[in-house]
Amino acid sequence: MLHPSYADLINVVNSEVEPGEQPVVQSRYSIVLASAKRARQLIEETDPMSGDAGKKPLSEAIQEIYEGKVKIIGDDSADEEMPDQENEDYQDE
Repeated sequence: MLHPSYADLINVVNSEVEPGEQPVVQSRYSIVLASAKRARQLIEETDPMSGDAGKKPLSEAIQEIYEGKVKIIGDDSADEEMPDQENEDYQDE
């Protein structure tokens, strides 16, 4: 069993949404994507020679989301913040 659960993660992420506003995360799929993206960021930041054999990147990403250390922003917010940049998350090199 995953701890915290998907429902717990969705509640934490949407806890700052004002009543009447659309929630940032509406499905487990969105949580999975956000967790995977954060895990990739952690892998890129990690120095392979540091010898840090701690938590796995995905476990660390899920914990950061649950504790509110990272914030998930919706696609609309990301487009507003970076209008001149293209979304390069899934392009082949």
